[in-house]
Formats: sequence, structure tokens, C-alpha cells
Amino acid sequence: MLKFMDRFRDLGLLILRLGIGLMFIYRGWPKIDGGAEMWKGIGSAMGNLGINFLPEFWGLMSAVTEFGGGALFALGLFFRPVALLMAINMAVATVFHFHNGDNLMAASHAIELGIVFVSAFFIGPGKLSIDEIFFSRKK
Repeated sequence: MLKFMDRFRDLGLLILRLGIGLMFIYRGWPKIDGGAEMWKGIGSAMGNLGINFLPEFWGLMSAVTEFGGGALFALGLFFRPVALLMAINMAVATVFHFHNGDNLMAASHAIELGIVFVSAFFIGPGKLSIDEIFFSRKK
């Protein structure tokens, strides 16, 4: 059913990459701009995994992953490593929600996006990506 839509697969991946990537740029910039105090708050989530040192560093890495990872995800550049880092970021966010006693509804956004990033890791960026232009073996 709707088999004719298969020819638009790469356009669909482009729309997914742009939509999710741009939203992460939007979500990540305030975290980068928030400075050390915000980074410390974000990075303290690593304590739920037993990592209690350098919360400012971990928070900055999370913010950079959201902002920079969002840009790279949208462009389809270094796509699979970025998708993996974004999935890890969402896994930490999920653990944070559950550790704080939040229910599944509160954690669902991070879980859903984690599923998107894991799926993207396996699917790849599609033909309409910078990775395809520079790293494709079909030349």
C-alpha cells in the first residue's frame, strides 16, 4: 500500500533530520548560554549513574551535544556518531526523570527522542546529506 511513496524515502529522512535537528539547536542554545550554574544543574544528572565529579563539564557536554549535535544531525554530517551521542543524552535524561520520581508521562519525551536517535543510527542519514556527499563509497 502506497508503495509509490518509497521514492520519497530520502526526502522523508531529510525532513526528519531538519525537524529534529533544528528543535535541538533551539533547545540546546539556552543551555550553552546559561553558563556554569546551568551546566552544573544539567550535569548533576550524571550523579544518577554514579558519576559525581565535574558536573559543570558534563552539563556543558550535554548542552553542546544538543546544540551542536542538532546542527550536525540536521545537516547529516557525522550522522551516526551524532545520533549515538544524542541517544546517550536522552538515556541520561530518562534516568534523571525516573530518579526524580517522575512518571512515564514526564519521561516520555526523552524516551521517544531516544528511540528516534537509535533508529536514525541504524537507518543512516539518507542520500540528501553531507555524509552522502563526502563519505559515500559509490563514486
